Amino acid sequence: MILWIILNIGIGIWIFNILRKRHAKLKIARYIWLTILAAITVLSIAIISTPYRSGDDAGLLRLNWMLFVVMTFTFPQIVYLIFDLLGRIPRLWGGRRCKWSSRTGIAAAYALFIAMWWGALYNRFQIDVKEVTVEIEGLPASFDGYRIVQFSDLHTGTFGHDTEFVEKLVKTINDQNADVIFFTGDIVNRRSRELEPFVRPLAKLSATDGVVAILGNHDYGDYFKWFNFNAKQTNMEELTDHYRDMGWRLLRNQTIWHTRGNDSIAILGVENIGDKPFPVYGSLNRTYPDTSDDYTKILLSHNPSHWTDSISDRDDINIALTLSGHTHAMQIEAAGMSPAAFRYPKWGGLYKDQTGKHQLYVNIGAGTVGLPMRLGATPEVTVITLRPKNAGNE
Repeated sequence: MILWIILNIGIGIWIFNILRKRHAKLKIARYIWLTILAAITVLSIAIISTPYRSGDDAGLLRLNWMLFVVMTFTFPQIVYLIFDLLGRIPRLWGGRRCKWSSRTGIAAAYALFIAMWWGALYNRFQIDVKEVTVEIEGLPASFDGYRIVQFSDLHTGTFGHDTEFVEKLVKTINDQNADVIFFTGDIVNRRSRELEPFVRPLAKLSATDGVVAILGNHDYGDYFKWFNFNAKQTNMEELTDHYRDMGWRLLRNQTIWHTRGNDSIAILGVENIGDKPFPVYGSLNRTYPDTSDDYTKILLSHNPSHWTDSISDRDDINIALTLSGHTHAMQIEAAGMSPAAFRYPKWGGLYKDQTGKHQLYVNIGAGTVGLPMRLGATPEVTVITLRPKNAGNE
């Protein structure tokens, strides 16, 4: 973070010199810019001085907004600097600076600044309902047309005590008339008390087969500095109490069966399994010892890396569909592309492995973590309709 402050100051001084040389008559612009630079520097120092893993939840919320304000100036500055440097390239062979490049940089910087604030104040509350059909070989006939609603990564602490968005989310989900609702982890940021204001609205979620949930990496209290192990254990007990109060079924390396007449499908819920540095708490073997059997199985696993690393293209595993979250699409998406792809090849949407036996759906989440912004990548509610796969569907 200290290097980030130095970078901010360096870029700020660079832009100040540009204002001084190219716009000598606009003294007021230079004074305004120095004021902005000083404010961003003070905010940056405040950010590095604020402990993330301790302190109250309101303090974390303030920290996230301070970080966001700094980023809304830092990223546009970097964009402008890149364009300005490109405009200077002709000087290498004695030419003149391309003024159009600098002007384009100014326009791009303003556009990014506006887009980031639009993402924070508007776009992160615009729920996107996505309809997906998933064909499963051997799906029992009674489950043809079975409707699943998936949502994920709510991170309730990011909303403080404001329940308006969560109430809107609950209504949107209930409007889908689902047979079952699945939540695929990360209901809090650091500790269970963040969930308290939202227990009542989330308890209103309704589906024929209820609400089934698993834990994500943020739900274990690993992002908070506890006084001792017992305090961390108490936090987890409080979280499970909240799930009970909401009427949700929390699966912790457990399997339940949903039945229609004489037909059944298995719902497997593992605790967090994923890539480093995220801790591993889950065990697929404990959840369902013989995954090679012929029963139709749906796996809830928070991190899509679990599917990529341990399920995809495995002939000895018969899990028709895995539902994950975790990626958030890094809260940035445009034209079907996201920077999350650099970290997670399976970052959002429906995927199939080469065998065609295993499918994965990654929900990009409903809440935010870190920056309280979604640039594109709107909060997602996924409606999955199960259909039997047969020769006519190939």
